[in-house]
Amino acid sequence: MNDRILADAHQLKKLIREAEAIADESIIAMARLKQAMLAARQNPEVEVHTGQRALMRLTEAEGQAMAMSTNLLRVHDELSKVVRVYAGPDTGEETIIPASAMAATSASKVAVEA
Repeated sequence: MNDRILADAHQLKKLIREAEAIADESIIAMARLKQAMLAARQNPEVEVHTGQRALMRLTEAEGQAMAMSTNLLRVHDELSKVVRVYAGPDTGEETIIPASAMAATSASKVAVEA
C-alpha cells in the first residue's frame, strides 16, 4: 500500500465518522426541539392544538434525518469494503455494521397540510 492510499484512507475514515456524528447531533437537536415544543404548548394559556403542524413537519424531518443516518452507515460499509481491497490486510479494527442497521427504511410518511 502506498502513502497516498494510506493518507486517503485516514482522511475518509475521519470524514465518515464526522458525518455520522453530525447526523446523530441533528437527530439529538430535533429531539430536544420536539421536547421543548411539547412542553411549551402545555402552558394553560396556549390552546392544545397550537403548533401541531410544526410538530408534524418536525416528525417528518426526524424521519429524513434517520434515513440520512442509515445511508451514511451504508456509505461507511461500502468504504470498509474498499479499504479491504486497497489498503492491505486487516488490522483487527474492522467496522462491523449489522445488516439490521442498514435495512431499508420504510418509515411511513406523515401527510402534512401545505
